[in-house]
Amino acid sequence: MGKSREIKKRLKAVDNIRRITKTMQMIATSKFARAQQSSQAGKPYTEALFTLVRELAEASEADHPLLSGVATDKPELTLLITSDRGLCGPYNGSVIRTALAHIRANPKAENGTLEVVGKKGAAALKFNRINIHANHTHFGDAPAYEDVEKLCEGYIDRFIAGDISAVRVVSMRYFTAGKQTPEVMQLLPFKASTDENETKSNAQYEFSPSEHELLSRVVPAAAKALLFQLFKDAIVSEHIARMVAMKAATDNAGKMRHRLNRDFNRARQAQITTELTEIVSGAAALE
Repeated sequence: MGKSREIKKRLKAVDNIRRITKTMQMIATSKFARAQQSSQAGKPYTEALFTLVRELAEASEADHPLLSGVATDKPELTLLITSDRGLCGPYNGSVIRTALAHIRANPKAENGTLEVVGKKGAAALKFNRINIHANHTHFGDAPAYEDVEKLCEGYIDRFIAGDISAVRVVSMRYFTAGKQTPEVMQLLPFKASTDENETKSNAQYEFSPSEHELLSRVVPAAAKALLFQLFKDAIVSEHIARMVAMKAATDNAGKMRHRLNRDFNRARQAQITTELTEIVSGAAALE
């Protein structure tokens, strides 16, 4: 009797867990759909801006500090983007491992400034006894462009002033629903294109206003657009990882429930057999 009661309690606990994970899976799916739509909507603008910056830089004889760099002997700034919540599978772990590998392999990053977005990244770096210079906790699941713009403007000012030689962002890059990869993206000095096989444009430009003034407006806007896109990609990847993790947890809970049901039936059958044997034995003893 005791064994069947214990199994019944476990069955109830597994059912409760399964309902919770199923609900979290549905919530993550809903958030993923919205985040994916937002991320995909901004990519055409970002790609068009990248193309414009590349073509202007190629056609112009003017130079811009955000493209060429100012101080090459200064340390770098590394920004790590993670999530505030867990239960999203290997999402945070893979991004944090990529960041640690980058920091340990790059002396300028190791001796430079490290900033973190997300509580999970801050906790992991603190556990590894790595000093964090800034922890940005105000972005959340839906970062506003104004907040990202303000963050990027601070990086641009420090880069132009020569306090840092580069700004790199470690985050999860979103490609498709089935492919997300942790990457180290160079934000500053700004690189308009990461595709080495991309063909160069032969367009001829007539600059108005001047080349330097035009680049001074377009290049910072492109850097801000890139950083905002990295934030959106990270959020989409987080929701995908949580959706997959909660689906796996729901499926495992269903399998465990099936095994517990089988064990409960066996325990109940053994209990009934024992009771029948005791009844038959008692009746035989009275004859």
